[in-house]
Parts: sequence; structure tokens; C-alpha cells
Amino acid sequence: VQLQASGGGLVQAGGSLRLSCAASGRTFSNYHMGWFRQAPGKEREFVAAISWSGSITNYADSVKGRFTISRDNAKNTVYLQMNSLKPEDTAVYYCASCMRARLSRRTDDYDIWGQGTQVTVSS
Repeated sequence: VQLQASGGGLVQAGGSLRLSCAASGRTFSNYHMGWFRQAPGKEREFVAAISWSGSITNYADSVKGRFTISRDNAKNTVYLQMNSLKPEDTAVYYCASCMRARLSRRTDDYDIWGQGTQVTVSS
């Protein structure tokens, strides 16, 4: 089972990026998926989650209204569209697969993690 995140980069404040996470080796459409991020010296934190069907989403307050999580089960891919980026969004972003039946914000509820992709927002 593998998750491969991509799409990170350097962007100016106010700009946009779209992250992708491609899954292989698992029935992707059976699992809720999440995005997390970790800034230097800080703990990994929840960003957004999406149910297996894509019908339910959940966002951290810090990104609500700016980020959008979506998924394409036919392509085994989950996305994170990030708009109006701020310097405080700078972090390594990780996608993860949830092992619980309910949508979760807890890192402990996610058992498969991608390798991370760096997002840097300059002021």
C-alpha cells in the first residue's frame, strides 16, 4: 500500500497550489482520506478530511474557506486545492488513509501515510 503526494512548491502569499495524492495497493474508494501538515518545530496537524464517497468534508478552522479537499475514486487520487495561501501555511503536507469508520481529525486514526510534499509560502 502506497500513497504518493505531489504538487508542493514555492508560492507567494495570496497564491494557489493544488496537491495530489495517488493511492495504490488498496481499495481506495473504501477509505476516508485526510491531509495533514507539519511545520518545522511543530506537531503534525489536521488540515482536511473527506469521506470515502466524497460527500462529507471536514476542515481545520485555519484553512476553512481557503482550502478544498476532493477525490476522484476512478483515479485513486485525493486533492487539496489551496487558495489565498499565507506564510503560516508553510509546512510539509501529508496525505493519509483513515482506518476508522468515521471521519477523523486525529493522526492516530490514520494508518497509511504518504511521503509528504513541501509547501513554502513567501511573504
